[in-house]
Amino acid sequence: MRGFLTGNKRRSGVGFLAACLLTLGVIGAPAAGSAGERAEVSGLGSYAWKEVNAAAPWEARAGLQTVKMGGKPFILGGRAPASPVIPFVSTIFNDIWRSDDKGKSWKQVTDDAPWPARAYFEAVTKKRNNGKGKELFVLGGQNFDQPSDFFNDVWRSRDKGKTWKRMTEAAPWEGRAGLSAVVLKNKIYVMGGSQGDDAATGGSGRTLYNDVWKSSDGKRWVKATGKAPWAPRAGGAVVVKDDWIYLLGGEDGFLCDPTKPDRCPPYFNDVWRSKNGSKWKRVTAAAGWSKRPGHKCAVINNRILCFGGFGLEENPIDMWASKDGSKWNQLSSSPWKATTSEEIKYDFDLLVTKRGKNKQSGKGCAGKKAPRNCAVFTFGGDRERFDLPPQVNFDRVDNDVWRFSQPR
Repeated sequence: MRGFLTGNKRRSGVGFLAACLLTLGVIGAPAAGSAGERAEVSGLGSYAWKEVNAAAPWEARAGLQTVKMGGKPFILGGRAPASPVIPFVSTIFNDIWRSDDKGKSWKQVTDDAPWPARAYFEAVTKKRNNGKGKELFVLGGQNFDQPSDFFNDVWRSRDKGKTWKRMTEAAPWEGRAGLSAVVLKNKIYVMGGSQGDDAATGGSGRTLYNDVWKSSDGKRWVKATGKAPWAPRAGGAVVVKDDWIYLLGGEDGFLCDPTKPDRCPPYFNDVWRSKNGSKWKRVTAAAGWSKRPGHKCAVINNRILCFGGFGLEENPIDMWASKDGSKWNQLSSSPWKATTSEEIKYDFDLLVTKRGKNKQSGKGCAGKKAPRNCAVFTFGGDRERFDLPPQVNFDRVDNDVWRFSQPR
């Protein structure tokens, strides 16, 4: 079935199966040392989870993007199981929502942005090149038609998502989903990702990438490297810390290949970093956390914090922190107060900001002495499973908002 439009949403003929396979992982490994020692080392031992909003007015979704502008969170795009339930059919979004009170309530900015509905894309913000204000960019993604369309267009907004300008219909990097993007020194970096539908979903296979591109305006792109030393992959987490780009984990396959027993499952828990996207150094071949994509990482309190992800048997119910990406310590907390792997999400999004007054942003939260009101907020996400019927999976995509922060 080809995708078709229903108002501001796009319903497509490949849904949970294709989307879920983008984010396979395995359960977390235990860490050495006591929980108290691990928490003390991480600097996040006093942080706790609180549900801010159990059901936001935006529709439940995964593969969405969240950005922060003026200290306020904005959510964009994503996918969800179709309603009424049709096996392996998704609704794809191109709406935008804003919260003025850190996720408690929401206002719709637009129900139909001019960029095509998409999921598993990237959205980043940066300062305008003239230093006056910020601008928002949407990059890449896919729509889950049969076969999927993979985007390499770039869109920009300078009025917080109200109006948009297409910077390029086709960037020089190949159309892709599951890509990673980040801003360093006011330049956008795009790396990794994949194009094509896997044979497991009826496609002809995927091409995976390990190229890196950079741009100061979203229109003109420079290839930093056509072949980074890290293995081609999709679904890698990326953060900036101390002027280093860190790439963490990801996947280069959906299912285990019996001819490659050493790559089963075909996921990564390596960590790489770069100052410029061209030259990369492997920080560790195997971090303390298990191999996974579908996870997210953030920088807070001078630590890289990683959690979430999809597991073939169980989703990983762990949180990990590192100062340098090499040595990792497991926190005593579980994401979202989870007591079982059934409560763990993948393909959610997050941002770091300050709770409280609207004018506050996340400035200073990444440093050694982060203010007490710094927090990690998460939005939406997926808890669908292969072994559950579509009618059950429909209720396992979320529209909740959570906060991880020091108690008041």
